[in-house]
Amino acid sequence: MELRQLRYFVTVAEELHFGRAAERLHIVQPAVSQQVRRLERELEVALFSRTTRSVSLTEAGQRFLPRARAVLAAVDRAVDSVSEFRPSGALVRLGTSEGLGDRLDALLRSFARLAPSASLELVHAPTGQRLQRVRDGSLDATIVRGSWPAAGLDFTPLWMDEVLVALPASHPLAASDVVSFASLASLPARLSPPSRNQPLYHLVISSCREAGFEPVLGKEFTTAQDTLGTLGFGRPHWTVFYRAHANLLPVPGVAFRPLRDPSPRMPTYLATPADRRVTPEVVALIEAARATEAG
Repeated sequence: MELRQLRYFVTVAEELHFGRAAERLHIVQPAVSQQVRRLERELEVALFSRTTRSVSLTEAGQRFLPRARAVLAAVDRAVDSVSEFRPSGALVRLGTSEGLGDRLDALLRSFARLAPSASLELVHAPTGQRLQRVRDGSLDATIVRGSWPAAGLDFTPLWMDEVLVALPASHPLAASDVVSFASLASLPARLSPPSRNQPLYHLVISSCREAGFEPVLGKEFTTAQDTLGTLGFGRPHWTVFYRAHANLLPVPGVAFRPLRDPSPRMPTYLATPADRRVTPEVVALIEAARATEAG
């Protein structure tokens, strides 16, 4: 039994959704499912009851959950007990966005190299909440995509993310290496609503209009797992993903293709408090993030 299996189990138990748990853990959904199944095989019991529509804890899972949490809490206490013997270094609390994909992995590696004595704590929450936490000081910084209200914040440009179209692999458009926006006009689009992801929604809608059409909106984008599952085997439609996220999402039945005319890009920023000094660790974080663009 591995600690990561316990962490994955607890996260799935809290979300009751493998896709949302994977996004919270910043890994791909198949890895979460695989490790939870390995844990179940080792315990010789089913911890979750799974259907195509829902995930719930079994009676065994309900009994196991508080013990798993206790083990993880004990591990955290054990780590904290030797903290005074570790080289001193600041704790940087960083808010993260969904869909950072391999960008986040590269950032973490680069930050560890640039600030080896610092600790990095990742915090996942809706963008508005993360920005407010930067303002009130409970986060040192947060990664955000697109434009947001700037009161009390400084926004440092980090990188530009390419936006790809996701299509059924069986659709004729998927046979092309690049897809023009205008060729999508006859297909419904499945997008996150502006209440959830205003910058991306507006980028896609404005790109469609630039290409000369008003998109036909289908069902809303929910999670990557559910949306891609429907896309691969349901009626033909399309959605969009950042390339960094798509790099970690090889999904049967789905093809990711670059877009042209226009070729949309989303700016990504690091938001920091405007009224407080940027620490050397946050400077290292900025350098680490920018290095992901160069890499």
